[in-house]
Amino acid sequence: MRIVIAEDAVIMRDGLTALLTRRGHDVIAAVEDADALHAAVREHRPDVAIIDVRMPPTHTDEGLRAAMAIRREFPGTGVLVFSQYIEARAAADLLSVTPAGVGYLLKDRVADVSDFIDAITRVADGGTVLDPDVVAGLLTAGRRRDALAELTPREREVLTLLAQGRSNAAIAGQLFISPKVVEKHVASIFDKLGLAPSDSDNRRVLAAVRYLES
Repeated sequence: MRIVIAEDAVIMRDGLTALLTRRGHDVIAAVEDADALHAAVREHRPDVAIIDVRMPPTHTDEGLRAAMAIRREFPGTGVLVFSQYIEARAAADLLSVTPAGVGYLLKDRVADVSDFIDAITRVADGGTVLDPDVVAGLLTAGRRRDALAELTPREREVLTLLAQGRSNAAIAGQLFISPKVVEKHVASIFDKLGLAPSDSDNRRVLAAVRYLES
């Protein structure tokens, strides 16, 4: 396979290059940022690009955005995105472009060389490869969206205000309902979101997080 690597960590970049070269593949470019990645793919049209999610300058989602752009502009080039962390939202965004020729792995999987090479091959052939932990994250996110969908319109209003940090009294005043009615809505929200009472977790904060994630 003809491969481009985009990874800002020198040790990881050189290690991947050496590993793939020893296995008989042609690493035609190994770069450290999204701009150099775009230029390399445009020039060489590789079979697959291996891309770190977080790259300079902000180390947030440059790699992800580059991978999505490559899939749109060069559909013949597979993209295998890998990350140090489980980022289910990033995986969902990448798959939304097209699931064919796309992979998302955690960097820990690189330690299993055979599986890693197999993943690259499948992506280059137009297949889809997802890390098991990322799949679990996507399923969890899906369950959360389903739970939010069960909320009534009034409960969603209450949750919106709760996510803004409003107290029950403030929510009651905003919605022109009694504090006791607010308490019932909040209890129902906790129940539908599966937020059981806990000594260590603030359920209002957790409910707000679920709302923001949606």
